[in-house]
Amino acid sequence: MENGKWRAAVVTLSDKGYRGERVDKSGPAVCEMLREAGYDVQKNILLPDERSEIEKCLCKLCDDEKVNIIFTTGGTGFSLRDCAPEATMAVATRNAPGIAEAMRLASLKITPRAMLSRGASVIRNRTLIINLPGSPKAARENLEAVLPSLGHGLEILNGSGGECGRS
Repeated sequence: MENGKWRAAVVTLSDKGYRGERVDKSGPAVCEMLREAGYDVQKNILLPDERSEIEKCLCKLCDDEKVNIIFTTGGTGFSLRDCAPEATMAVATRNAPGIAEAMRLASLKITPRAMLSRGASVIRNRTLIINLPGSPKAARENLEAVLPSLGHGLEILNGSGGECGRS
């Protein structure tokens, strides 16, 4: 955390976006929501659906850039090229499944297709990584579902917060 703000990064995973065949709307939408919530968005990156590139990027953001939280958008579906969850799990030191479960639960109230999301949520050392869907609408809805609790989780992860239980 710098200047009282959590350091965040957003990584959009899209072959078409990377090739310039589609404008990335999800990444900027997530960045805007994070800034409005008081996060310091350090990076907004666009990558193709290439697992090795995604893994390298996530490791660099966690280990070298020392961001507190990373949101990926895209690559969570059933397409053979969708590999965000696999890349995310590959770099994890611990799983944090409740976040992805909460997003799917909230999304199921909007569309039954939410059950098709394979998005993951994990921890790599002191960085939280969360996979969001690729559509701007779904990315906003999923982020909105979990954003109020993330600050507390980051406090605990980074040793500056109390326990989650309430008396």
